[in-house]
Amino acid sequence: MKNEDSAKCFGGNMLYLTENFVPLTRIMIEKLDFTPQEKEETLALYNQIRQEITSSLKESDEEKMRQRLGSYIEQNQIRRDVFGLNPIVLAFQTAQLVVEEIGLKRDAVLAVLLHPSIEDGHLTIEEVGKEFGDSVARILHGLQRIQELYKKNPVVETENFRNLLLSFAEDMRVILIMIADRVNLMRQIRDTTQEDAKREVSEEAAYLYAPLAHKLGLYKMKSELEDLSLKYLEHDAYYYIKEKLSATKKSRDAYIEQFIQPVSERLTAAGLKFHIKGRTKSIHSIWQKMKKQKCDFEGVYDLFAIRVILDSPIEKEKMHCWQVYSIVTDMYQPNPKRLRDWLSVPKSNGYESLHITVLGPEQKWVEVQIRTERMDEIAERGVAAHWRYKGVKGETGLDEWLTNIRSMLETSDGLEAMDQFKMDLYEDEVFVFTPKGDLYKFPKGATVLDFAYHIHSKIGNSCTGARINNKVVPLRQPLQSGDQVEIMTSSNQKPRQEWLNIVKTSRAKSKVRLALKETQVKEGLFAKETLERKFKNRKLEMEESIMQQLIKKLGFKEVSDFYRHIADGTLDVNAVIDKYVEIQRDEQPVTGNNVAQSASDFVLDESHLPNEHYQDDVLVIDQGMKGVDYQLARCCQPIYGDKVFGFVTVNGGIKIHRVDCPNAPELRKRFGYRIVKAKWSGKGSSQYSITLRVIGNDDIGIVSNLTNIISHDEKLVLRSINIDSHDGLFSGNLTIMIDDTSRLEALIKKLRTVKGVKQVSRI
Repeated sequence: MKNEDSAKCFGGNMLYLTENFVPLTRIMIEKLDFTPQEKEETLALYNQIRQEITSSLKESDEEKMRQRLGSYIEQNQIRRDVFGLNPIVLAFQTAQLVVEEIGLKRDAVLAVLLHPSIEDGHLTIEEVGKEFGDSVARILHGLQRIQELYKKNPVVETENFRNLLLSFAEDMRVILIMIADRVNLMRQIRDTTQEDAKREVSEEAAYLYAPLAHKLGLYKMKSELEDLSLKYLEHDAYYYIKEKLSATKKSRDAYIEQFIQPVSERLTAAGLKFHIKGRTKSIHSIWQKMKKQKCDFEGVYDLFAIRVILDSPIEKEKMHCWQVYSIVTDMYQPNPKRLRDWLSVPKSNGYESLHITVLGPEQKWVEVQIRTERMDEIAERGVAAHWRYKGVKGETGLDEWLTNIRSMLETSDGLEAMDQFKMDLYEDEVFVFTPKGDLYKFPKGATVLDFAYHIHSKIGNSCTGARINNKVVPLRQPLQSGDQVEIMTSSNQKPRQEWLNIVKTSRAKSKVRLALKETQVKEGLFAKETLERKFKNRKLEMEESIMQQLIKKLGFKEVSDFYRHIADGTLDVNAVIDKYVEIQRDEQPVTGNNVAQSASDFVLDESHLPNEHYQDDVLVIDQGMKGVDYQLARCCQPIYGDKVFGFVTVNGGIKIHRVDCPNAPELRKRFGYRIVKAKWSGKGSSQYSITLRVIGNDDIGIVSNLTNIISHDEKLVLRSINIDSHDGLFSGNLTIMIDDTSRLEALIKKLRTVKGVKQVSRI
């Protein structure tokens, strides 16, 4: 190949593609066993990408890239991932997303295509810097740092998330590539058989990548991540809504046409250039509304929105949008509470639009979104689209945008940032001013107290109220856009427990908790000293086990709450000691639970069982932490041998859940940063409580046969049985003490052999 041909880079014709790219793919097929479909897709992607980024490429970029990829493949370095996917094909797919959906050019594309070589150690970042420049090397360095974090701990926890954000700050294109890569991966794993890996990828897409995409204004990618996550994690809900949408499509389209036609006529008469389209809400959005409103599909009234998109010069955009607003609200009655003006004050991620809800034909509420072509492209493809309207070519114009992203991500860190991303995803925003005119943004519903803590912790701790627009209001007063807020303080004011219900932002909540904790620690120490002194006066010795029983009997879940009530005088010390003596007198020696009561007269109320701590069978938690207090979750009753994970509770303890616990998807989606790894190691003598659901024919002796199987096994203990019989069938729950999963599986097989038993399942 001649040098002048190399200089054409990706700008050649199809002949150039087949002459220069096919030899590379032939090598791929021999070494990696490329399928014909993968070969065809790679060629098509290659052609599309080169057409898009020709203007930003440097001389010989393509030749160098081909040599690097060819060398990588020749040395047989390429391996398919856990899903069986080809890394070269994945890289080209992600590169196409980066170019077409986000608008990045040369540096980002080269980084994406070179990343598999870096990851396998076939190429160094220093070599990339020499051949392709520092900008490509910087992006790869950021991607590599994130890859190392994931290898250390696949779950993005609080501390790792903070480090992740620091990596983003190195070059903002890193996060954009990550989002595109996750969108691509979610598309490709539809038919995979690796269900565990698929679930982890989907959960992380829902609680981390979708909120990040939303934060950066990549709404199209955000919606796709949410819908695919719902499809993979809650399959039934996804297809239920999809089928409902298909069934109602005809009537919905007819209604949209009925609404649009008269509006279109009025706008045309006004001399406006526009087009109108109806947009059905995403399946994920409908599912969230169903859960939030606690209604079925038919109860969600705003299944679609009408979008009016104007062809308007930038200097007349606002005027034309408000003109459309005037025309639409003249025709249909508006709901003033549902007006959203992001024309006057755009969202921090650049989103601009005017949203109104009007009462359309048949007395149905309809959301109408009014925006221009420029605003629509920004809304669909992110803030990068803004630079197309400034006439900027290549990547030079992205600098300001990338700086804006950095400032957005640096405003929060760690757990606060995670909470704020989620809040931004589902809440609207309000903008308020200080007396000096500084503008602050808060989620809708934020109060005066949130504002005070945003200014400073000391201001928040001593806040008594505020003057909003020169009118005195209490500290629980909600903020409204446009308010001018002046905080009032008092040296006698102290934070109170109920303040946690007043503040709405994660930042304020954490500061209130910190202030309360400092106060409670001081008061708790004083109360404990007071109680110990009273015990000594009555010549009593304080036993920890009896104190724990006492605290529970008095209705306290936390020891700190118990001492706080003593400190503030709501709990009398002498009454506490009298109760302690009563418990001590009534306490009986424990004889164990190794003898099962008869199933006919033994029905156990599990709500009165004490929480059981199992430290006999060793659980390795997170990175081998020792001495960690943990409990087995009652919702899924894990036993030795189950695949488990840990969940850090608000009081710092750890609850152990089964991986297939019914609450696991919600915990991972909402609190992924509090998930820790856990696995069984070693084997002790503990027994675990499990509940089996049995259904069968109501034949004479069938229950007796079931209980005989359990009673004849000396290592099984029947703790309770609860049978219900109707219409010739019985169903019942058996609560059993058992060693591990292998014994459980053997027991279930035995119970299924009993004549008349139709179903045995673990609850």
